[in-house]
Amino acid sequence: MKLLTVENVVDALRVVHDPDLHKDIVALNFVKNVVIEGKNVSFTIELTTPACPVRDQLKAESESAIRQTIAGVGTVSIAMTSNVSSRQVSQPAQLLKGVKNTIAVASGKGGVGKSTVAVNLAIALVKEGASVGLIDCDVYGPSIPIMFNINERPKLHDQKLQPLEKYGVKVMSIGFLVDPMQAVIWRGPMASGAVRQFMSDVEWGDLDYLVFDLPPGTGDIQLTLVQQIPLTGAVIVTTPQEISLADARKGLVMFNKVNVPILGIIENMSYFICSHCGQRENIFDAGGGRKAAKELNVPFLGEIPLDTNIRVGGDVGRPLVESDPKSPQSKIITEIARSLAAQISIRNLSSSGQPIEIMMGNSSSN
Repeated sequence: MKLLTVENVVDALRVVHDPDLHKDIVALNFVKNVVIEGKNVSFTIELTTPACPVRDQLKAESESAIRQTIAGVGTVSIAMTSNVSSRQVSQPAQLLKGVKNTIAVASGKGGVGKSTVAVNLAIALVKEGASVGLIDCDVYGPSIPIMFNINERPKLHDQKLQPLEKYGVKVMSIGFLVDPMQAVIWRGPMASGAVRQFMSDVEWGDLDYLVFDLPPGTGDIQLTLVQQIPLTGAVIVTTPQEISLADARKGLVMFNKVNVPILGIIENMSYFICSHCGQRENIFDAGGGRKAAKELNVPFLGEIPLDTNIRVGGDVGRPLVESDPKSPQSKIITEIARSLAAQISIRNLSSSGQPIEIMMGNSSSN
């Protein structure tokens, strides 16, 4: 057993490895401010995201490592904090300069619940302690105002639009600026220009994550948008049936062509649990998202069930992760948000930039 010194405490912590980043927490520079007072030791572990899926595990392993290595230790106080990592992108410095990470949520076709997933993920990241914004890029069919139940217009301050805020998420949508009963009839360049203005002419401030809810499909507008947006990476939302998976593959090809990393695939409406008998029904087939992720060599982030409460939450403007955060469905979405945040950290810290599969715990999908 070693003596209680700062050097020995740091050395003891070298056996604690982040299972996603594949390095010890000392090498990752997570350990900060080691202080010894008598027999007691305190320090900070600064993670790359507040939504770290192994946060509690790292804390427990750190205390265990110290007690097993150093003699006569009293209390071990560990403060868990975070400083979200960012990815350098080749974009003008003035564009989204306070935003650390940008995430496109996309789908190869409409009707797969992409916006519902984007909204719930954004709120889940906020609840984990991150600062989050969301841009509704669907100029022709903006649904974000309804999903957040926002019925006001953004204000102008110092020639910048101020994003509206609900449930801790900063939000911007064309739906805040036009009459909801008026159809937006614009050609592709005008729609793309509007979304670019949501980046350049909106005061987003400092954000850990800015989520882009892209329009469905892989047409000219989507391609133009992803070329203009300084993206950290993209998430593809699909449903299990083969026709949706075929379109999801097309979306992945689109992102590959413009060199946007794929952060993972999320399978929405994955299965249905009968509220009366508890039996699982695979209404839209099963396992397609996981199979596609393996086939395309991208991470599989998880399965979200088909659930009435998720639909109701979007319709009334109070998403399920906000209205019932302890529900099984909300817990599944939160785990997916944590895995997404971890995947972003992996990519930001990885020199190779290759995706690393994150193993998820049981999420009632077994």
